[in-house]
Amino acid sequence: MLKKRVAASLVVKDGIVVQSIGFKKYLPVGKPTIAIEFLNKWGIDEIILVDISATKNHQEPDFLMIKNAALKCHVPLTIGGGIKTIDQIRELMHCGADKISLNQSALLNRKLISGAANVFGDQCVVISIDALKTDKGYQVFDYVNQKALDLSIVEFTKEVQDLGAGEILINSVNRDGSYLGYDLDLIDSVCEVANVPVICCGGAKNANDFIKVFNETNVSAACAANFFHFTEHSVNITKSIIKRNLDIRLETFADYNDSEYDGQLRLNKKTEEVLENMLFIRIEKEVI
Repeated sequence: MLKKRVAASLVVKDGIVVQSIGFKKYLPVGKPTIAIEFLNKWGIDEIILVDISATKNHQEPDFLMIKNAALKCHVPLTIGGGIKTIDQIRELMHCGADKISLNQSALLNRKLISGAANVFGDQCVVISIDALKTDKGYQVFDYVNQKALDLSIVEFTKEVQDLGAGEILINSVNRDGSYLGYDLDLIDSVCEVANVPVICCGGAKNANDFIKVFNETNVSAACAANFFHFTEHSVNITKSIIKRNLDIRLETFADYNDSEYDGQLRLNKKTEEVLENMLFIRIEKEVI
């Protein structure tokens, strides 16, 4: 049985990683290369980098930024934003991308999905679907025009996987930046009709949210963005707590098995005696 994956989403706007709140408000975080280096060192399973300004500004992918980001990345890297042609996908692969993510292009040009799958293999094609909860249920959200489309999430999921999608990334607009936890009903509705791996994103606050979505849905990977940026040691602590409940990858020296956490699952400081003894423990430099 495949292990569940913990992924990180880097939302890039005008070349800067940002904190996204409700797909409307964006707060600067830092450079993509620095964010990727941090995530790699703390043992993330994969990284999804999405340039949200490329499509809005009618620009092609920033190949130089992606090439520099890929140099720092030692886990599977998915790239999205501004992708409109097979040639651009080919160039992204040359820059170091392992997979590409289609969002707006999947809505406007269904042939690009099948074309990319035929040329590069469906394992390289991730379809990113933004979901908004409306009176009609969960509808596909057009982030460029900031409106819900008359297209249900379930029907669009079925359509894109028939066209060759190798993975579905489902983003909850309602939960984006909310720290309210994943939308389990949304995720479950997608998993029920998907015959390809599903990644969920939107709303994660701490490790309990990952455990809950892994236990209560058939999602293959859980992704977070803001949470990983603003919680110290967040990746490794999250994975350490998850591993107490589920079988996931944990390959770093820092396993936190003897650590304690507060009510928000943030790491408590060890006693002064323990910290002093740790000064004399030699730990070889870790290579991931």
